[in-house]
Amino acid sequence: MDDQISSENAVEKPTEENTGVNRYALQCAIVASIVSIIFGYDTGVMSGAMVFIEEELKTNEVQIEVLTGILNLCALVGSLLAGRTSDIIGRRYTIVLASILFMLGSILMGWGPSYPVLLTGRCTAGLGVGFALMVAPVYSAEIATASHRGLLASLPHLCISIGILIGYLVNYFFSKLPMHIGWRLMLGIAAIPSLVLAFGILKMPESPRWLILQGRLGEGKRILDLVSNSPEEAELRFQDIKTAAGIDPKCKDEVVKMENKKTHGEGVWKELILRPTPAVRRVLLTALGIHFFQHATGIEAVLLYGPKIFKKAGITTKDKLFLVTIGVGIMKTTFIFTATFLLDKVGRRKLLLTSVGGMIGALTMLGFGLTMAQNSGGKLVWALVLSIVSAYSFVAFFSIGLGPITWVYSSEVFPLKLRAQGASLGVAVNRVMNATVSMSFLSLSKAITTGGAFFMFAGIAAVAWNFFFFLMPETKGKSLEEIEALFQRDGDHKVRGENDTA
Repeated sequence: MDDQISSENAVEKPTEENTGVNRYALQCAIVASIVSIIFGYDTGVMSGAMVFIEEELKTNEVQIEVLTGILNLCALVGSLLAGRTSDIIGRRYTIVLASILFMLGSILMGWGPSYPVLLTGRCTAGLGVGFALMVAPVYSAEIATASHRGLLASLPHLCISIGILIGYLVNYFFSKLPMHIGWRLMLGIAAIPSLVLAFGILKMPESPRWLILQGRLGEGKRILDLVSNSPEEAELRFQDIKTAAGIDPKCKDEVVKMENKKTHGEGVWKELILRPTPAVRRVLLTALGIHFFQHATGIEAVLLYGPKIFKKAGITTKDKLFLVTIGVGIMKTTFIFTATFLLDKVGRRKLLLTSVGGMIGALTMLGFGLTMAQNSGGKLVWALVLSIVSAYSFVAFFSIGLGPITWVYSSEVFPLKLRAQGASLGVAVNRVMNATVSMSFLSLSKAITTGGAFFMFAGIAAVAWNFFFFLMPETKGKSLEEIEALFQRDGDHKVRGENDTA
C-alpha cells in the first residue's frame, strides 16, 4: 500500500515548516470535491422540498421516509460498484460518471409528475452519491503529501456541508414560488452544475498512484512533479509507489507491462473479507466502525428532518422553520471549515474524541429539550431555545471531528492495492446507516417520541467514544506506509499504546 510513500515523510518532515500545501494538488482536490457539493445540495434541499411534496402529491410519512432513504440504499449499490470501477477506468472518469448520474437524477426529480418518477430520480442520484463519496476522498488522499493529507482529504466533506447550506438557502427563497414550481426547481436545478462538472473534471490529472499501478510510469511521474513541493520529494514518492506496485524502483521505462499483476482490483475482496491478514482485519474494523458510528449517532435526523424537529419544538411558520434550518447549515459549514485546518495540527484522534464527547452532551440536552417542548405542546420558550441551541451544538461538535475525520481516516488507512475497494466498503456501511436513520426516524419518533430518539443517539455516541478511544491510532503526519505499520503490530496493547502517546 502505502509502501508507496514510505519516504514521503522523510522528505516532508525536514521541510514541513518551510513549505505550504502544494497549490496544484489543492486545486485538484477542490475540483474533485465539487461533486460533493451537488450531493450536499440534494440532501439539504430535500429537507424543504419534502414539505411541499407531502402537500402536492399527498404522500404519507412512510412514503417520505422511503423517498429520503432510497437515495442511500442506491448509494450503497453505487459505492460497491465504485471501487472496482475506479480501479478499471481511473479515479477521474469515475468522478465524471458520478456527475452524469447526478445530472440524470436531478432531471427526473425536477420533472417529478408523480411519486414513482420522483423515486426513480432519487435512486439514480443515489448511484451517483455512492460513486462520489468513495472516489473524491481517495483521489484527494492519493495526490496529497503526508503533511497536508488531512486538509485535502477532508475537502469533500467540507463541500458536502457547503452544498447542504446552499440547499437550505434555496429552500427558503424558492418556498415563496408557487408550490408546483418551487419544489421542482429546488430538485431539478442541480442538473446544471452536474453537467458543467462532468466536462470540467476532464481537465484534471489522473491519480499518479493509479497510473503507476497500471504501468504508466511516465505519466505518473509527471503528475507527481506537479503535486509535490520539490523534485526530490516527487522522486522519492515515485520510487515508493513503484515499490508498492511491485515495480523495480530502478526501472526508468515510460510504460511497463504489468504482466501477472492484478492492476484492476482482482482478488481484492478475498484479501479484504475472506482471508485478511491481522493488520488488514484491524484496518477493516476501524474503517467500517467509524463509518457506522458517523450516522448511527443521528446526524441525518437533524439534517434531513430539521424542519419537522423544530416544528415539534414549537416553531410553526414555514419561513421561520426554514430560517432556523439555515442556521444548521451555517454551523455545519463553519465548523467543518475550521476542522480542515486542525486535522493536520491537532491530529485525528484528539479531535475525534473531543467531537464525540461534545456530541454526547448535546444529544442528551436535545432529547431533554424536545421532551419538555412536546409535553408542553410547544408552549415552553426555554425548551424551544434549548432544543435549537442543542441541535446547533450537536451539528457543530459533529462537524469539527466525526464528520470530516470519517472520510480522511478511511481514505488513508487501507493499503494501496486495497484502498479503492476498501474505501467503497466503508461507504457502503456509511450509506446503510444513513438509510437506516433517514428511513426510520419518523417512525422511531412516533414509537419512543422525538426526544427519546435523541436520548438513544446519545447512548450510541457514548459507545462510539469508547470504540475510538481503544481501537483508533493517530495517523497525523505519518506517511501511508507508516500508517500501515501501526496496524501490523502484534497485540492490541501495542496499538492502544500508540494511541495513548499520540
